[in-house]
Amino acid sequence: MTALTVLAAESPSLVQSVDWLAIAPVVITAVVGLVVLVADLFVAERHKAALGWISVAGLAAATATLIPLRAGDRSTFCLTADPEACSYTVDHFTVVVQFLVLAGALLTALLSVTAVRDTRMPAGEYWFLLLSSAAGAALLPASRDLATLIVALEVASLPAFALVGMRRGDRLSSEAALKFFLSSVTATAVSLMGVSFVYAVTGSLHLTQVADRLGDVPGQFDTLAMAGVALTLVGFAFKTAAVPFHFWVPDTYVGAPLPIAGYLSVIGKAVGFTGLILVTVIAFPAYSQIWGPAIAVLAALTMTLGNAAAVRQSADRPNSAVRLLAWSSVGQAGYLLVPIAAAAYSERDQIGSTLAYALMYAAVNLGAFAVAALVARTKPLHRISDYRGLYAERPLAALSLAFFLLCLAGLPPGIIGLFAKVTVFQSAVDAGLGWLAVLMAVNVVIALYYYLRWTALLFRAPEGAAAAEGAPVRTKAPWPVAAAIVATAITAVVLSGAPQLVLRVASGSLFTQ
Repeated sequence: MTALTVLAAESPSLVQSVDWLAIAPVVITAVVGLVVLVADLFVAERHKAALGWISVAGLAAATATLIPLRAGDRSTFCLTADPEACSYTVDHFTVVVQFLVLAGALLTALLSVTAVRDTRMPAGEYWFLLLSSAAGAALLPASRDLATLIVALEVASLPAFALVGMRRGDRLSSEAALKFFLSSVTATAVSLMGVSFVYAVTGSLHLTQVADRLGDVPGQFDTLAMAGVALTLVGFAFKTAAVPFHFWVPDTYVGAPLPIAGYLSVIGKAVGFTGLILVTVIAFPAYSQIWGPAIAVLAALTMTLGNAAAVRQSADRPNSAVRLLAWSSVGQAGYLLVPIAAAAYSERDQIGSTLAYALMYAAVNLGAFAVAALVARTKPLHRISDYRGLYAERPLAALSLAFFLLCLAGLPPGIIGLFAKVTVFQSAVDAGLGWLAVLMAVNVVIALYYYLRWTALLFRAPEGAAAAEGAPVRTKAPWPVAAAIVATAITAVVLSGAPQLVLRVASGSLFTQ
């Protein structure tokens, strides 16, 4: 017994303490999802709407728990032999991305309350899947080892496949879900192979340890390490909808319920960019000569193809409004990639520009989808031409959408969109990527065409029979949808009036380790 006691005293403890406050946003979201799933078994059909409000309350509570974490100085699930190597870290980067994810999921939930009821989607399954995906998306920015990153990526993605195909009997929805699933699984498999190569070279999955050991790789393993780095990036590049991993986006957005299309355009992208930032600037800085030029090329291709395809959308084609938002999101993804590429050539804090841009994009893009959800109640074909004369029918909705589009275009009075684009442009210039900055400027000008064309359409007089009938018949907007529009519009206006609230993220230090 004495020998065992001495051995136990000399051995490091394998029992880890858990910082419950640090993991509270993820835990609350996941627990509420389980509560909703179980409650669905016992709640009568006429009371199913309560499940939606429980989900909204849970996401609001999870978002509120970020307030005591704003200092960004917590870690948990650390190695006992190396306390600096932790699997879960709450720094300023984590707090900003978790706020974006949870607030975006909360707005999606508000839009979904009416959509679930009107389309008769199974409430329990829908809310469980949405909360599960949000929990995975909230876990990802705090993940600091490759295993947890991949798990978080899949927890965020797998429920999204089912959400896209939630409209039973809809051919477009089923095809979209299948295309999304097959392409995503392939990308994940490639990433897992890359992670296995990195682990074979370094013997560790923790990002900080991987970074240290990749800095001194034996010559015979250098090719294996480079292959691992390249393959690991594929899965995250897919989530960002970067070219050539973008082909799933238009059909998926069209086939998905409109709130889920908005969710994928913001939270789905946040997942991809978060993972891409973590593996590049924290785990793989030693191979920046590989991923830096690759991401710069991806950024150039993505913004160019996305904007070119958006310009080609016909206003009278069914689903053209959703397709334009989908291609616009691909073009915006190109801008978001620029600071990540710039981080390979200068300080890693350049990626603060990506987060600043993502915060602006999240607010205004979800707002655009909220207005689209409102218009779709009376004009379900989702055509751009359906928005002609919207100002005469719904002045506040039209003004809100016009402001969102101007923010995305980077034009006054959408000041926050302009400032966010300037920070991204500056990151490219500071990193010596002048050619990428010039290409971005050209793409911003191209994007003005389709954003301004849609904006102008909102204020034109209704044509044909609609104009002859006089005053249009206006149905009452469901208050959850109206609340989502108001919340995003107020956010965009406040940020345009005080852009330093977001731009502070671009200039601050985000990582503690």
